[in-house]
Amino acid sequence: MNHAQLTALGRALRLVGEHGDALTSDTPDARLHEVRADLRRALDLLDESVGSAAPATRCPEHPGGPVDPAAPDLCLLCETRRRAARRSEYNGTAPAVPRGPEQSAPSRYGVRGDRPQPQQRWLPELWNGQEWQLCGTPRRDRREAELYLAAQRRGPRPAAAYRLVHEFTDYEVLRVWGTPVKVDIEPLGNL
Repeated sequence: MNHAQLTALGRALRLVGEHGDALTSDTPDARLHEVRADLRRALDLLDESVGSAAPATRCPEHPGGPVDPAAPDLCLLCETRRRAARRSEYNGTAPAVPRGPEQSAPSRYGVRGDRPQPQQRWLPELWNGQEWQLCGTPRRDRREAELYLAAQRRGPRPAAAYRLVHEFTDYEVLRVWGTPVKVDIEPLGNL
């Protein structure tokens, strides 16, 4: 529907709405014929504006798909998928999912047992004036991480301080280059 069609249809529907507000039990027949003509005009504009066929199903994924009258959303494709899932669950071929009151819904982030154990990594960090922040991709090789930080220190805009943090099960600061100084972000020291 383009803008001109939208404007004309809106105007026609507003006019029909005004007719509806003005209707009473003693409205003359001439006025009812006028309402009828305006309704037909609005319907014609609506027929011109609609570009596609009406959706056959109530399924947002397959609005024009095949119809299954037994399905709640009338979609044969989705109902076939649901039936296959129910059938495999009934036959015992579905993956075993423990269902209990403590596991009513799967966690978005998983549970501790699902997460892999931490791997050994070296994290290059820089001092931004307030706190330490990651300044590059965590590295698997310590020498590569130290070379990266050396290149950062020689770069056009080096930070006040850099450090290399070893991550395994815990974090351990291995080496610090420079001196981190806390910078007050308020002018005149918050006076």
